[in-house]
Parts: sequence; C-alpha cells; structure tokens
Amino acid sequence: MFSKGSGKNAGSENPSINLIGNGTKLVGDVRSNGDFRIDGHLKGTISVKGKLVVGPSGSIEGEIECQNADISGEIKGRITISELLVLKSTARLHGDIITGKIAIEPEAQFTGTCSMGGVVKNILVESEAREEVAAV
Repeated sequence: MFSKGSGKNAGSENPSINLIGNGTKLVGDVRSNGDFRIDGHLKGTISVKGKLVVGPSGSIEGEIECQNADISGEIKGRITISELLVLKSTARLHGDIITGKIAIEPEAQFTGTCSMGGVVKNILVESEAREEVAAV
C-alpha cells in the first residue's frame, strides 16, 4: 500500500494543496509548488507557484508572490500576482498590488497602489533567478 514505486504519483513531483488552519500562527518564509490556503495567520514571505486562497479568518503580514489569488481575509504588505487577483467582499488589503488582472467585489477594502497589465510577465521565474544569483 505504501511501497515505493507503486501508485500513479510515485516518483513524480505533483503539486499539492497546503493549508494553514484557523488558529495557527506561523512566522517565517513559505514556498510551495502547489496551491495554498491560509485560514490562520502568516507573518513573513509566501511564494506559491499555483493559487493562493486567504480565507475570511486568514491574514498575512509580509510579501506575497503567486500565480492567482482569492483574498477574503486581511493582507498587510506587497502582493505580486502574475495572472488574476480576486478581492472578495470581506477582503482587507493594506499595501501595494502588482498583478496581471484584478477583480474587486463591492465592500472589499483596499488601501495602497495598484499596477496592472503588462507589467507582470513571469514573476515566479524571475524571483527564482534572483534567489539563484543570491545563493552564489
């Protein structure tokens, strides 16, 4: 049942879905190749190659980089989205946005600046290149 080499996912690097649950507080940097949902509190940097979801009880203090994001909770910091950012009606965002596209529901709160459109190309590839140069 759990032997190596069995199953369709054995040996592959399939993206996973990750969760920081309600009531959980995490301080530090997070990197994920899959999707990520935050219902707790994160203080630090998060880099997600997939979709980031911040639930109504979720909050992030720090820098965010991802492909797509649905925000229902609170964000304090800079958010960089390569494709689509959705601010739900319960979202509270205090900081700067760089995104390809944005959708803001009525009642959502946003304080800061927004750069949208052709500015964002492939953020995650560029950030990985910066990390490799810094590591050398």
